[in-house]
Amino acid sequence: MAATQGKKAQSGKAQAGKAQQGRKIIASNRRARHDYTIEDVLEAGIMLTGTEVKSLRAGRATLTEGFAQITDGEIWLHGVHIPEYTQGTWTNHEPRRIRKLLLHRKEIDRLGRVTSEGGLTLIPLSLYFLDGKAKIELALARGRRTYDKRQELARRDATREVERAMRRRR
Repeated sequence: MAATQGKKAQSGKAQAGKAQQGRKIIASNRRARHDYTIEDVLEAGIMLTGTEVKSLRAGRATLTEGFAQITDGEIWLHGVHIPEYTQGTWTNHEPRRIRKLLLHRKEIDRLGRVTSEGGLTLIPLSLYFLDGKAKIELALARGRRTYDKRQELARRDATREVERAMRRRR
């Protein structure tokens, strides 16, 4: 009897660990896909303090004004707002502080070459937990002009109308 209770307790712990697995999205930057043409997407780790992690687990963050910059061979995330943790004490973090991103050296070097040679910037698309670790999805993006945005909206509307017409014909 005691052996079966031990196994049940272990399986409960295993299930709790599995609940941490998967991708839990905290914040996404939907405006980025409208304002920029996405060239490439990559995933990076992010260095956070304890209260930042707790605030993110509560599902609070804003990516709209964020961007990444390469300085002295390291990549830094600017402008991302993670509000202070409500139960935090004097050890609470600064909401808009600069955060270090974790990437391999080859990736940082490649991104440095590409962004320096012309017109591309690093924009955060989404912030999420992957298997319990905070990750950020970065896009190598080129800014769109106003007429490009209008053309993109017109193209989307046209394809939507075509799809509606096709559904009515069936």
